[in-house]
Amino acid sequence: MRAFVLTKKSICSLLFFTLISFSLHAEKIFFSAASMTGQTGEGKRNVTKLIGQAYVKTDTMEIYADSIELSGEDYRKIVAEGNITGKNIEAKMDFTCSYLEYDRKTKIAILKGDVSLTDLENDVKAQAQIIEYNQDTEIAVLQVQIKLLQKNNTCTGAYAIYQKKAQLLDISGNAQVRQGDDLFRAQSISLNLDTQEIELTGNVQGTVTQKNEEEKKSEGEE
Repeated sequence: MRAFVLTKKSICSLLFFTLISFSLHAEKIFFSAASMTGQTGEGKRNVTKLIGQAYVKTDTMEIYADSIELSGEDYRKIVAEGNITGKNIEAKMDFTCSYLEYDRKTKIAILKGDVSLTDLENDVKAQAQIIEYNQDTEIAVLQVQIKLLQKNNTCTGAYAIYQKKAQLLDISGNAQVRQGDDLFRAQSISLNLDTQEIELTGNVQGTVTQKNEEEKKSEGEE
């Protein structure tokens, strides 16, 4: 392992990194890439850019991307672009997207572009064009082309708030929840993902399929 230190007014470019790390306060950042440029110093914006097979690992996040930029005071901001995959180690969530911003101080991640976020603890998979996740509150805000899959539920809408710890989902904007053969539509829908209790508000519509005796018996045996 080699240690890389940015000195004042230095601009560096490397053909290939093995694993590299530096310590910022109590947290270490490990990173690797095919090439790198960096700049730091008084009056300058601290920035390190990793290009090609870029990889960054902090105490709470692990990110792979085409390119990753570290910037700001103590390199608190991470911006990744292109073919992003990764995981939030602390929250036990996997994700893919095309653009990501993560602030190590606020612990807020913003994911954009065909976002897929999987809550491994609760077997919940969310898809949207934009997802903002607050690691401290364990709340995800989903926007545009939302789809959330959990157990027998398929939930869609334009906007949603997913509370990971409480296992609550609130959807609005042409909200729809399909539970097996049953379908519910409303202006807004609240769903308890633990109890499966559902609450519909505004222009409520739905279809419920009545089960025959054999289906009820089969479910009782399960």
